[in-house]
Amino acid sequence: HKREEQLARLIARKFPKLGDRLLGVVELQDQDERRASLSPELREAAMAHVARQAAKRDMAEALPISRHRKLALAVVGGAALMVAGFTLSPKAGLNSLKRWLMPLSETERYTFTQLDFSEIPNPYIVPYGEPFTLTVPLAPDTDQSPASANARYGQQDWLETPLSENRYLFEFAGQQTPKIVTVKAGDDIHRIKVEPVIRPELTGLKAHISLPDYLELADRTLDIRTGMLTALEGSEVTLAGTFTRPLNAAQGRLNYLEDPDSEVPPPNSRELSFTFDGETMTTLPLPIINHRAEIPLTWVDEKGLSGASRFLLRLEASEDQKPSAYLQGIDRQVVILAEETLEFEVLCEDDFGLREIGIVWEGNFTKPTKDSPAKGEMILKKGTPSSSRLSEMALFSPKTHNIEPQRLRIRAYTEDYKPGRGRQYSDPLIVYILTPDEHAQMLKSKFDRLIGELEDTARQEQNQLDQNERLGQKKGEDLQNKENQQKLAESEKLEEETAQKMAELSKKMEKLFQDAARNKDLDPEAMKQMAEALKNMQDLAKEDLPKVGEKLNDAQDQKNTAEKAKKDLKEAIEEQKKALEKMKKTIEQANEANQNFEASTFVNRLKRAASEEDQIAANLVSAISSEGQKDITPLLGSPPDKRTMDPTHTRLLEQLDTQQKRINSDIRWIQEDLSHFYARTRKPEHRTLLTEMQDSQIDIGLERLREKIAANHSFRAIHGSKNWAKQMRDWSTKLKGDEKDGQGGGGGGGGGDKQDQDFEFMLKVMQMVQTEQDIRARTRSLEQLQRALKLKSAPSK
Repeated sequence: HKREEQLARLIARKFPKLGDRLLGVVELQDQDERRASLSPELREAAMAHVARQAAKRDMAEALPISRHRKLALAVVGGAALMVAGFTLSPKAGLNSLKRWLMPLSETERYTFTQLDFSEIPNPYIVPYGEPFTLTVPLAPDTDQSPASANARYGQQDWLETPLSENRYLFEFAGQQTPKIVTVKAGDDIHRIKVEPVIRPELTGLKAHISLPDYLELADRTLDIRTGMLTALEGSEVTLAGTFTRPLNAAQGRLNYLEDPDSEVPPPNSRELSFTFDGETMTTLPLPIINHRAEIPLTWVDEKGLSGASRFLLRLEASEDQKPSAYLQGIDRQVVILAEETLEFEVLCEDDFGLREIGIVWEGNFTKPTKDSPAKGEMILKKGTPSSSRLSEMALFSPKTHNIEPQRLRIRAYTEDYKPGRGRQYSDPLIVYILTPDEHAQMLKSKFDRLIGELEDTARQEQNQLDQNERLGQKKGEDLQNKENQQKLAESEKLEEETAQKMAELSKKMEKLFQDAARNKDLDPEAMKQMAEALKNMQDLAKEDLPKVGEKLNDAQDQKNTAEKAKKDLKEAIEEQKKALEKMKKTIEQANEANQNFEASTFVNRLKRAASEEDQIAANLVSAISSEGQKDITPLLGSPPDKRTMDPTHTRLLEQLDTQQKRINSDIRWIQEDLSHFYARTRKPEHRTLLTEMQDSQIDIGLERLREKIAANHSFRAIHGSKNWAKQMRDWSTKLKGDEKDGQGGGGGGGGGDKQDQDFEFMLKVMQMVQTEQDIRARTRSLEQLQRALKLKSAPSK
């Protein structure tokens, strides 16, 4: 304020009126006095008046108020506070100074309570919808440790938790939406984002199995989300799991379990190693040994969440099972002629691969012979490492393989790829290859049983007829009561059973006739009678007996009148009588056929006995011839001495002695059967044969022959066997010729002869067809044998 008007204005702020007057005086002071309009006296008087008024005021009051002191005091006070702050809390002071000096730096505000969020990720991932905890520790350099702290999720209610072990543990309810969690402790406040996320889940678990090298199979992949894996012992398994999110870590342990049935202790458990590729987790290969094991799996994803629960995988080792072989489509025991061909299926299965399948056979003779038993094998099909099931139809013809009549044991075999295991065999098929005479004898036994069943059926039918005739004696009204109706129903049911039984017998007779047609040594007349009996049995099963059942059913009709019911029952009885008469006639035909059958068997039985005598002679000749230049004295009449004879010769003599005993027994049975047969049939040719056999004293002669064999009189035994063989062969030839003569001379008119000729022609055609079928089957068998030889020479896959 350097000029008067400035001072006047300054005073006017405090004293407005005085200031205005002083400002007027200053203006008067500056006026020019030379002007006529101005009066110096008045100006002076005015100035004097204002001076007097101003003298009464303290002009110092009009001066502006001075702030320097206050400012100085404030600066001094602030400095004192700063010094006190640095003295009492140097950390807070330094923090404030740093923030003041570097306002753009990221220096956080200092608080006396310091929470440590350095180990807590932001955002903080928690399980979706599950209760979670937030543990907030105090920083190691915190100055204050409040007894409690508060936190809240979003705008929810505050939670308070006490300080425990230098940390605060907040427990929140399950959440589904992301929010900010605010944490307050003392003067410190922190905010952290919490994000609820669904836990990582196992979406798939597969096992890549490397099978043992010997199987030559490609690796396999199995889905094992069920938690169970069974793998072949010796394999290696790699586990591969897929998850909903990429993983950071996984943990698993291979725990071997104790087996109470095993004496071998389990190996030590071990931790598994894992590799990760996005959402896929893979283990290193695990060996499969003969011990059960468990693998508990846990995992943590890239967000730090673990799975909701562990996954328990159970491992079990399976053994490479032995392959199995079966023979199908054939009975366990069969009887055939040498020219027949067996057809059956060979089926083989394995849990892994089959190398090949085939059949093997070995035979044995039921009596001594110079021939060797049959033995052989045939490959049917080659397999591959992936062939778990192989099947092939086998065609086996004894004639194709030059197998003489004997007992054969046929088995299917298979072989898998496991080293050292070898072949595995099926249950055996027993095949009896018969000579024509043995075959005829077997057919005769079957025919006897069949006739017995037929006679039983006829007796049952006679009993049913008697029951129906007793019902037929009742009045028509009585037939309609409940008791008699029930008897009629029972009679109808029995008639149905009889028809079914007759159908079964006709099938047996048909099979017997077909088998008999194969044997060309059988009497054509017997075959004709068998055919007639078969035709009657088929008619009974299909027509006659069902008619009886129909009439019995009609007699039970509730709509019938008494007269109609009695009439139907009477017709049923008449039909039943006709059926019974046909049954009896069929039995007579069957018995006649059986007698002719039996007569023809005498020829075959004599031929068989002659053949066995020839075999005895041939075996003795072969034994002597096999000695060569050796000393053959032991075989030329010396008593058998085990100390000096070769063991094979001793055994041969014992076997021949047994065989001769069996021939002696057969001859006695032939004579006894001839005697009974003649008593029934009174045929002169059989009486003549019986007389000649008795006159020849064959029983005594064969017994002396056995004694020569036992005494080692080889040359005499050979001579006697050949003589008796010739004699029995002559008898069979004579008997066969007499039978043919007798049959040719029988019959009255030419019609019967024409029928016989027609049947014989038909029989020969049947046999020719059968022969062609046998040739065709043997041809197929030869083709299969040729393929088997090629397979045998081909390298294994």
